[in-house]
Amino acid sequence: MSADPAEAQDAAPHQDAARPRLSPARVLDVDPLLDDPRTRIVVCCGAGGVGKTTTAAALGLRAAERGRKVVVLTIDPAKRLAQSMGIDSLDNVPRRVKGTEGDGELHAMMLDMKRTFDEVVEAHADRERAAAILANPFYQSLSAGFAGTQEYMAMEKLGQLRAKEEWDLIVVDTPPSRSALDFLDAPKRLGSFLDGRLIRLLTAPAKLGGRAGMAFLNVGMSMMTGTLGKLLGGQLLKDVQTFVAAMDTTFGGFRTRADATYKLLQAPGTAFLVVAAPERDALREAAYFVQRLAAEDMPLMGLVLNRVHGSGAGGLSAERALAAAENLEDARIVDQGDGKAGLRNSPDTYGSSRTPAAAASEEGSPADTERSVDRLTAGLLRLHADRMQLLSREQRTRDRFTARHPEVAVAEVPALPGDVHDLAGLRDIGDRLAAGRPEDT
Repeated sequence: MSADPAEAQDAAPHQDAARPRLSPARVLDVDPLLDDPRTRIVVCCGAGGVGKTTTAAALGLRAAERGRKVVVLTIDPAKRLAQSMGIDSLDNVPRRVKGTEGDGELHAMMLDMKRTFDEVVEAHADRERAAAILANPFYQSLSAGFAGTQEYMAMEKLGQLRAKEEWDLIVVDTPPSRSALDFLDAPKRLGSFLDGRLIRLLTAPAKLGGRAGMAFLNVGMSMMTGTLGKLLGGQLLKDVQTFVAAMDTTFGGFRTRADATYKLLQAPGTAFLVVAAPERDALREAAYFVQRLAAEDMPLMGLVLNRVHGSGAGGLSAERALAAAENLEDARIVDQGDGKAGLRNSPDTYGSSRTPAAAASEEGSPADTERSVDRLTAGLLRLHADRMQLLSREQRTRDRFTARHPEVAVAEVPALPGDVHDLAGLRDIGDRLAAGRPEDT
C-alpha cells in the first residue's frame, strides 16, 4: 500500500521526531477552498476559548491577500479582532482593513445583536408599528438578552450579507456559546418561540379586533392571563400582549428567514471549519459538531487544532529526563574543599562536614559553579519532562479523534508564546493553516 503524501512528508528525516503527527488523518490545506470562487461562506465553529476568532481573522486575511473581497463577521465581545486588524473598534457595519497585501479587500464587522434585531423590525413593519415595537419593554429585554437571540441574529446578519452579493467570501466567527451546537439550534428555537402556540394565542385578540376581540380576551383567556399575571406580573404580561399585537405582521418572517439561512448553510458554496484545542473536552465538542454537520448534510471543510505543543528535543523521553534530574539531585558528591569527606544530599544543602562559613567562602569556586549548573540542569530536565508528558496527552487525545473521524482533514497550529495582535501575526497563522502542521516551537 502506498503511503499518503502528507504522511510521508511528516515522516521526512529533516523534521523533528517530536513534532505531533497528523497520520492517519488527512492534512487540511485551506488554500484550495479559499481560492475557489464557488466558496462564498466559511463558518468557524467550536466551543468557546479555542481560537475561533483568530482563525476566522487569519482565514479572512489570507483569502483577501489571495485576491478575494472578504468580510469577516465576528461575535467576539473581547474585540481582539479589531485590535489585530488595526481598527479602533468594530460595529454592525463592515469596516475596511488597511495594510493588507495583494489585490483583494478585507472588511470586518462585529455583530450588534440588538441593532440587528431592530433592523429586522424596521424592515418588516411600517414606521408607526416599528416605533411601538422598539419602545416596548418586553421587546427591549428580548432583543438584548433572550436565550438564542445572539445566534439567531448572527444568522440574520449572515443572510443579509449574502443577499447583498457584495462580497466574494463571508467568514463567520460563531458566538462563544456554551455549546458549539447552539449556533445551529438557537435560531430554530427562537423562531419556534416567535411563531409558537403561546404567541399565536396572545395575538389572537388583536386579530379579532373590536368587541369580539375583547370578548375572546375576557372569556377565553381570563384563566390563562390570570395565571400568567401571577407568574410574570401584570405589567410584564401587558407588555407581552402589546408586543405580540404590534409584531403580528412580522412573526411569519422569522421562521422563513431562519429556514432560508439554514438552507444557505447546507448549500455547496458554504464550508464549515470546526476549531478545537488538543484537549479532551474541546475535541469531544468538536466530534459532536462533526456528527451533527453530517446529520444535517452541511459541508465540513475540516478541523483546525489550535495551540498544539511541540518540542525540539523529542529524542529525550519524559522518563529519561526525570531519571537524569533525580540522578543530579540525589548524587553524593565528595567535597574535598577542606580535605574532609563531605556529602551533598540535595542541590540546596551541604554535607555535615561543611559549615555555612565554609560554604560562603567557597562561593564562586569551581565546585560551587558545578553545583549551580547541576541545579539548573535538573530544573530544565524536569521542565522538559513536563512538556513531553503534555505532548503525549495531546497526541492520545488527537489519536482518539482521528480514529473515530478519519474522514476529517486536520490542520494544526502551534501554541504561540503570546496573543496575535496585528496583521503580521494573523498572516503567520494563515501560513500555518495552509501548511497543515505546526512548525517547530
